[in-house]
Amino acid sequence: MSSLPVTTDQFPVRVFGGPTALFEYGGLRILTDPTFDGPGDYPSAGPTLTKTEPSIAGPADLGPIDVVLLSHDQHADNLDHSGRALLADILLTLTTTGAAQRLGDKAKGLANWESVELDRPDGGTVTVTGVPAIHGPGKREEVEPISGQVVGFVLTGDGLPTVYVSGDNASLDAVKEIAERFPTIDTALLFAGAPRFPVLYDGGLLVLDSTQAAHAAQLLDARRVVPVHYDSWAHFTEGHEKLAAAFTAAGLADRLDWGQHA
Repeated sequence: MSSLPVTTDQFPVRVFGGPTALFEYGGLRILTDPTFDGPGDYPSAGPTLTKTEPSIAGPADLGPIDVVLLSHDQHADNLDHSGRALLADILLTLTTTGAAQRLGDKAKGLANWESVELDRPDGGTVTVTGVPAIHGPGKREEVEPISGQVVGFVLTGDGLPTVYVSGDNASLDAVKEIAERFPTIDTALLFAGAPRFPVLYDGGLLVLDSTQAAHAAQLLDARRVVPVHYDSWAHFTEGHEKLAAAFTAAGLADRLDWGQHA
């Protein structure tokens, strides 16, 4: 794989399918929710998850990774077997406080609004702040015992754009909280796909649907939205077409960036 171009205000994002994306920020190469296993059924504590499409590339094609942003560790559509193996070779994984305990010394958990500073290769730092995410409909205390704990991330740094990585979030109230603390988001990696299971929450949304993703972009005043987590799994009920239609209906079609798929 050729190296990614130097970070600019509109730095490229390489997408692999599902929630997995790679980008360079402040000289650091950052990977989200690594999922590289092949299609098939993946049993979980709840419903079985079915992967329908292979990832565009594999771990061997990534090149060096400095940091993994892992929204949570308990579901195969966010961290699968290949992803777990990859984490063993990464010096730092930022994730939930619970996942950090399960994953070991190379993982650091971020509570809501907790920040960590990462050294940039060219000097200075990147600040990563953990931000709220709720993996289902309803209040956090009702959802977390069923769906588990999830965290999103906001990245900031001197001379760098502000970046939001939502993780598996279904709460627009959480998005409003984030928008209040970070008034303008330059790039948002929004997890969408409207995933549902009839046996969970009466079929309620586990992550934003397409219309909600467009609303989230409005709340964040996001200059650019890179959708992820909308394809490659059977429980994702809304894909590329519905996302495009929702952003067009909201007058935000020009904000969409589908990322690099090569």
